[in-house]
Amino acid sequence: MRYRLEILAYHLDACRVAEEAGADRIEFCDNPAEGGTTPSFGSIRLAIRSAGIPVFPMIRPRGGDFLYSDTEFEAMKEDVLACKSVGAAGIVLGLLKADGSVDADRTAALVDLAYPMDVTFHRAFDQARNPLEALEAIIQCGCTRLLTSGQQATATDGIALIKVLVEKSANRIQIMPGSGLRAHNLAGIADQTQAFEFHSSASSLKESAMLFRHPNQTDSSTTVYPDPEEISVMKRILQTRQ
Repeated sequence: MRYRLEILAYHLDACRVAEEAGADRIEFCDNPAEGGTTPSFGSIRLAIRSAGIPVFPMIRPRGGDFLYSDTEFEAMKEDVLACKSVGAAGIVLGLLKADGSVDADRTAALVDLAYPMDVTFHRAFDQARNPLEALEAIIQCGCTRLLTSGQQATATDGIALIKVLVEKSANRIQIMPGSGLRAHNLAGIADQTQAFEFHSSASSLKESAMLFRHPNQTDSSTTVYPDPEEISVMKRILQTRQ
């Protein structure tokens, strides 16, 4: 099975940087401070039009938890259809119930609506009450991929559970470790989990090119960008394992 590197991009220029550095796929989000929400439709359309690799937009109407109201669920359905209409290769989503179980009915409905796009269930999984029950529910819903840190703050800390998830999945779904993944720990995570797909923000902060800064304004002038050198090194590490 081929190793793949997915890079998280928070804006259009970041998509370009990730692709040029060697990413195999892009998870496309907005609002890094909220942990990633759905980008604008215009941004999604331009990202897909300009990219030569698959772009998976995030379907998440807001930050915070993954327990959604009926209105928010309707918005998610509209966003899925919008992504489908512009030829997205896949989408990223995650829904839970108040008791910490996977919202299987709504997840399955979105997967059906998304077909033939791939669907990644994101790290909402890491807040699920029972990880093995959640894994089976996500598989039954038809998701093709699960992004997880093994229910820990980072994938390194969650290696033990990620390894179990890879074994229990039995190739029915791709288990993709993510959170805190960088060049210095990628090989170790790959060796210990036996996963084939990996997710990283490879993030760095880029200073604004603005020459004028109003002295009365204290808003941050930095933007989150993926580090192209970090991506290139991670890609080379995976290529040596092919």
